[in-house]
Amino acid sequence: MKDKKEIKVLKVIKQHIINNKKEYAIVFLIFIIGIFSGVFFINHMQEQARTEITNYLNQFIEKFKSLENINHIELLKNSMIQNGILALIIWFFGTTVIGIPVVFGIILYRGFCLGYTISLCITIMGLGKGLSFVFITLFLQNLLLIPAILALAVSGLKLYKSIVKDKRKENIKLEILRHTMFSFIMLIVIMISSAIEIFMSINGLKLFIKYF
Repeated sequence: MKDKKEIKVLKVIKQHIINNKKEYAIVFLIFIIGIFSGVFFINHMQEQARTEITNYLNQFIEKFKSLENINHIELLKNSMIQNGILALIIWFFGTTVIGIPVVFGIILYRGFCLGYTISLCITIMGLGKGLSFVFITLFLQNLLLIPAILALAVSGLKLYKSIVKDKRKENIKLEILRHTMFSFIMLIVIMISSAIEIFMSINGLKLFIKYF
């Protein structure tokens, strides 16, 4: 029974992506551009700035090593608030015709941050340690967070196209309701990513840093 439900969910997700493949292609392209922009920025960073960031990262690692007890509940609350605000912003601007560029800007910025962080870690720590650090600190939670954010952006873009195509008040209300319901589902996924970040990634980072 459980396997059947999982297969059904996967089919729904697959069909959703197929039905909105153009929108996903646009949003994903913006995200990829952001990643490459972050990598480009690090590769062309001045040596002084790179040294300052390296010192900051080393200080963070040393400080993290000295931590004995981590308040997971407080961290989880902060993570949920931050990610919840992000989802709310994307939902809000996705419901307005003029807000779509803002949504695209958020996706571009998230891609930039990811590319920046990955490139920085590899540059400072080396390929092996850098990729291990990225996998532990970024990969697990972003496995859910990034698809959820991209899906929110796609939902907003779909709403925008629907409003432009049919400006009847009834249609606008219906599409906003659909967008809101879909955004709520994505919010739940984002909250799960926060839990993964705190209870898996941080504990994994604590173990990893001991051997750093």
